[in-house]
Amino acid sequence: MAAQLLDARGINYEEVTVDDHESRMAIVEKTGWRTVPIITLDEELIGGYDDLLALDRSGELQKKLG
Repeated sequence: MAAQLLDARGINYEEVTVDDHESRMAIVEKTGWRTVPIITLDEELIGGYDDLLALDRSGELQKKLG
């Protein structure tokens, strides 16, 4: 759903797959999050899909994108 929202807004993004244990643990260590998606913007943790949606609805997402 996060990818659909970003696509609908014409926002480019990089999708990183964390299928293996080592990749998943590296993400957990970096962000503290254990669930996916984990959305970041320029190294800033946005959160999950609900957080992204809230930013979009408030207009803050576009402000963060400049």
